[in-house]
Amino acid sequence: MTIEKKVKLNIKLLKEKGAPIIIVGAVQESEAVANACRDFGIVISAFCDSEPRKSKDILRMEVLCDLEVIHTPSLPKRYPNARFIIACQHVQDVVEQLTGYGYDDFYSPLELIENYNVSKFEHTVSSLYMEKRLAVCKKTHKSYFDDNQIYMRSIDIMVTTKCSLKCNNCSNLMQYYTSPEHTEDKKILEALKIIDENVDGISEFRIIGGEPLMNKGWANIVTKINERHPEGQIFIYTNGTILPKEDQIKSFDSKLVNFIITDYGKLSRNADKMTDLLNKHNISYDRSLAQGWVDCSSIKHHKRSIEDNMEVFKQCCVKYVYTLLEGKLYRCPFIANAANLRAIPDNPANYVDLFSEKKNIKQEMKRLVKVAKFFPGCDFCVGRPYDPTSSVGYDGKGIIEAGEQVSQVIPYKLYE
Repeated sequence: MTIEKKVKLNIKLLKEKGAPIIIVGAVQESEAVANACRDFGIVISAFCDSEPRKSKDILRMEVLCDLEVIHTPSLPKRYPNARFIIACQHVQDVVEQLTGYGYDDFYSPLELIENYNVSKFEHTVSSLYMEKRLAVCKKTHKSYFDDNQIYMRSIDIMVTTKCSLKCNNCSNLMQYYTSPEHTEDKKILEALKIIDENVDGISEFRIIGGEPLMNKGWANIVTKINERHPEGQIFIYTNGTILPKEDQIKSFDSKLVNFIITDYGKLSRNADKMTDLLNKHNISYDRSLAQGWVDCSSIKHHKRSIEDNMEVFKQCCVKYVYTLLEGKLYRCPFIANAANLRAIPDNPANYVDLFSEKKNIKQEMKRLVKVAKFFPGCDFCVGRPYDPTSSVGYDGKGIIEAGEQVSQVIPYKLYE
């Protein structure tokens, strides 16, 4: 039996007596999965997550009391036998990781969340926002069972490399840009049209930067995506420094547009006004304090073996974060910005040039999405693992302070 076939859809099997049941992923949609399990008569023993930060606290859900979040590598000692409901969206990664620990009983939550009524429960996020997360989760799990699809759970659309902050350890490498620029609306929309024509589905479109609200065309881009993808979710990632215009917010479809606000305290000077504005127009958002970051912003040629680069790629938590930047599509934001900065040698294996007339774009998309085991650019990254306490596929410093500001651009080696 292949790994892909190990995940079961028949959730009724979990009502039978057997090993303890654990929900994989201390993510927002996991709360809905836990609620649905209770209603369905499925007893959950715990959550697990590969991020050690999440296992230090209790994931609080009133309807289930306090369920412990266990650091995934600790599972074999705590639960040598277990059954798993995969609530997070990186299904393949979860199966590979847990199979490596000796587990082989996995379930998709699709039956549980297909008709989940968010208004029936209280959640740690708004009901509107929970609906958005579940919509993406359902599409992701459905696509997992269809091997013929070229599916992208999400795509980061970099509308600018300008930022209102200058974070020393920005994982999108904004601290290295000497001449940051906006990308024209027309170029972004033309590139997205080409992507649309060559993939079977995209669940969410993430508008990012830099600080995306610095690009005056950001709202037009959101509107056009909304028109083309009436069922796609749009998430705008902002640091809360710039207040959007009310006319822009009023024009959005509140069912599809969401804001993700990272709160850097005093630096996020307009975060309160932003949430007031979003509440006024019933726009979904999630606001959270900037916490420790994984150290992953260094650019260095490691000269690893093929096997070591494959391990870096395997452990990477952003290898499905497709990134559109200046007409090229990448698998991760590090390679996208390192290539754009010319901080790594230009190598067509790192990306798909969407405006190339010489290549079969659909074939190139399939290579990027379904075939690649690592990219040449991985050799310049320290890694960005799910578990930064591990040295497997990672040689960074682990968790570091978030949002530390620098006064000047950080120098780097330029490849001509």
